[in-house]
Amino acid sequence: MLVALFDYLSQFYGGFSVFQYITLRAILGLLTALGISLLLGPWWIKRLKMLKVGQSIRDDGPESHLEKAGTPTMGGVLILLAITVATLLWSDLSNSYVWLVLLVTLGFGAVGGIDDYLMIREGNSKGLPAKWKYLSLSVVGLVAASYMYAVGGITETTLYFPIFKDWNWHLGWFFIPWAYLVLVGTSNAVNLTDGLDGLAIMPAILVAGGLAIFVYVSGHAEFANYLDIPAIEGVGEIVVFCTAIFGAGLGFLWFNTYPAQVFMGDVGSLSLGAALAMVALVVRQELVLVIMGGVFVIETVSVILQVGSFKLRGKRIFRMAPIHHHYELKGWAEPKVIVRFWIITVILVLIGLATLKVR
Repeated sequence: MLVALFDYLSQFYGGFSVFQYITLRAILGLLTALGISLLLGPWWIKRLKMLKVGQSIRDDGPESHLEKAGTPTMGGVLILLAITVATLLWSDLSNSYVWLVLLVTLGFGAVGGIDDYLMIREGNSKGLPAKWKYLSLSVVGLVAASYMYAVGGITETTLYFPIFKDWNWHLGWFFIPWAYLVLVGTSNAVNLTDGLDGLAIMPAILVAGGLAIFVYVSGHAEFANYLDIPAIEGVGEIVVFCTAIFGAGLGFLWFNTYPAQVFMGDVGSLSLGAALAMVALVVRQELVLVIMGGVFVIETVSVILQVGSFKLRGKRIFRMAPIHHHYELKGWAEPKVIVRFWIITVILVLIGLATLKVR
């Protein structure tokens, strides 16, 4: 929005042309999203309390979590607002990639918002029935995947393997189910991770920051060719979207850190997962997302293993799944679990970034 305005004003004063630089707008997008989160956070939390939008706690969860019942949820609305405003203000709105990632993020957020609303209305942790929830997510995911396939070329539908520069797979029409799985899988992985104060938001912030570097390099043909990654014209604008996630997430963490004043709810976790997945899909770095988002992967795998083991053998592998609850029941204090998972994410993001050069 402001890009077009400053482009017009640069006719009268050349100094306004500085806003054409993506790096500057990325920083401004981060600061804008951060400012919105910090400024509106107290008001939104107060508003949620007035509306009695409190979190319902699972009866089968750790007993220490029962005291969290009633903590305001749906804080993810604040995250989405900050991301949306910052992206619209500082991105080039003529760029189709910007609208693609933003609309898909909002679509997943809408499904999560309905789920949160039903949880609150019914006063339990069930929310939207599973079949309807996954059907809704599937519709949004398949529409996004089909659109990407329809407008993409051979580069946009090729699966690239990190480290091995000569390994790639031209997916063709199989890109549609692949993109669908990445979208729905990542959104639910972040959702499963969001079980402790600040546990999901910090890894999401870190992964968004790591992906922003991949986006910037992919949007710069010279850098992309040097590092042997796909050069995608115009994709650099998504850097602003990534830094908006970073800023909005940091602002939300101010209120979500232990002990949390507000939870993000499904409206936040599902949309953030979809946002990270969309960015990775657009720049063809889905496997790097698996590395950087390793904490999300581990949380999801722990649930799959737990359920599978119980159904096949009648025995549990972990004391409780997702795995963060396992460590809680082993006696780890909640902040210890959270910070250690953050540290693991820092390491994994650095490993993911290292693949830029190790090819």
